[in-house]
Amino acid sequence: MHSSDTIPFDRDIWEIPNFSTTFWNGRKHNYCIVIPVINEGERIRNLLSRMSDLNIEQQADILIVDGGSTDGSLIHDELVKLGVNGLIVKTGPGKLSSQLRCAYAFALDEGYDGIITIDGNDKDDPEAIPRFIEALSAGVDFVQASRFVAGGVAENTPKSRDLAIRFIHAPLLSISSGFKWTDTTQGFRAYSRKMLIDPEISIFRDIFGTYELLAYLSYRAPRLGYRCIEIATNRRYPKGEVPTKISSIKGNLSVLEVLFRACAGRYNPAKKQ
Repeated sequence: MHSSDTIPFDRDIWEIPNFSTTFWNGRKHNYCIVIPVINEGERIRNLLSRMSDLNIEQQADILIVDGGSTDGSLIHDELVKLGVNGLIVKTGPGKLSSQLRCAYAFALDEGYDGIITIDGNDKDDPEAIPRFIEALSAGVDFVQASRFVAGGVAENTPKSRDLAIRFIHAPLLSISSGFKWTDTTQGFRAYSRKMLIDPEISIFRDIFGTYELLAYLSYRAPRLGYRCIEIATNRRYPKGEVPTKISSIKGNLSVLEVLFRACAGRYNPAKKQ
């Protein structure tokens, strides 16, 4: 187990997609909430409104990382009014993992002690965010939201997705990582700074371009002895709609391929000679 928060790392070798900073109001708290979005429309506004009602911006800084939205949903004055502290836009290639690498590098450079990530599609209930912050402050390195543990709520989850998570994705990652996970496709999670900068994990590599980073971290972190927990959360899909960027057949096959590669250790960094 790593005993120090000051793990040596080489910032110069991080592979980070190009991104631009639309606005940034400076670090105000010890923790940062990263929200990846692309054309989320009213969903991101709803999520930010819920976070504002909970005064989340008084507990952690809110950073949106945009994958190239064209729907006009990220208006500066509206974002600031809802408590958003900054907006960066990925201009380089890649999908979710590339967006996260941009935001995580930005946040780590700003000196945050930990990062919470919540999807911008308004499926997750931000009321859990203070519990994520509390867990990070208590020394937890990886906090995973789960709708399937006691106290969690899964509402309108597509049946095929529910079965895939319960009987394929979570069990395989649990067996391969040595930690019992229940909700491994969830993007609502939190990581300690110590874990994110660890060269034995090495998240800043171009191999993480689509959806690899989520499965990889669920596999790699427990194997390296990092302290992981799950927290009960509410995840609600709107009736008759599945807000996701993963296409039904090709996208889900890609997610399974990523899962198998992660569980086989294919994304592990090369060992130094």
